[in-house]
Amino acid sequence: MNQKKSITEKRRRPADKAAYVCIFLFTFLVVAMVILFVACILYKGLPGLSLDFLTTAPNPIEQTIGILPSIINTAYMILLAILIAVPIGVGGAIYLCEYAKNKRLIRIIEFTTETLSGIPSIIFGVFGYVFFCTLLNLKVSLLSGALTLTIIVLPTIVRTTGEALKAVPASYREAAMGIGATKWYMIHTVLLPSASRGIITAVILAIGRIIGESAALLLVAGGSAMYMPRGNFFEQIMGSGATLSVELYRYAYSRGENEIGFSIAVVLLVISVLLNVAVKGINKKLGGEKNGK
Repeated sequence: MNQKKSITEKRRRPADKAAYVCIFLFTFLVVAMVILFVACILYKGLPGLSLDFLTTAPNPIEQTIGILPSIINTAYMILLAILIAVPIGVGGAIYLCEYAKNKRLIRIIEFTTETLSGIPSIIFGVFGYVFFCTLLNLKVSLLSGALTLTIIVLPTIVRTTGEALKAVPASYREAAMGIGATKWYMIHTVLLPSASRGIITAVILAIGRIIGESAALLLVAGGSAMYMPRGNFFEQIMGSGATLSVELYRYAYSRGENEIGFSIAVVLLVISVLLNVAVKGINKKLGGEKNGK
């Protein structure tokens, strides 16, 4: 028996070693590609960054470049889309996980959300232009862009929130209901706090998608940010404006000014890193609170 076992182990060793080599090789290649990607963006983009670049608007007369209007438009877009998408997405996930009884309906809705998450964003842009800009007469504006982005990020919020709700132990629900709590009281005092880490992750993922979206926004929100925002908030969102990702496309592709495109890419990269740090910090804080720290 020992002899057979040792023979089997010897036969498997070369295959195991080959598998380990492949795993480490692929891991190294992925890490190297990420490092090369980030290093290339920083190398070509950092020289173009300056205080004026970040805090002024473009001036064609003086031939200066600034991205502050794009930064403000991006902030408006994030605020509007999240304010609309999060209540709808979280509410939809709660309905699917806690209230819906028809399994066929649940499967249809889940299939629909999965299908929406795989549709190219340019198709959402065409729909947003026809429905929001033309049919609802919102024109090409930040509001039309935010409503279109709401449809784009809803599947992410619904699916991620739904998984977070399903991960909450059934004993939590049973204990709350057992002491006489109503369904809704159990949801907003027990279920949602327990799933808060997953919900926050869903929101951060949605913000990341909003920041990186460009194809749809070119059609529904506008492709230029030449002037500083003026007027009140409602006047601003009814006007057109380009976000950072749209400005990157405009400078790098349409105008061939790759240096400016790389500088904008550095700003987007920093925002993405800050979002990831925020997710880890919030999750760590919530985990510490649950553990009584």
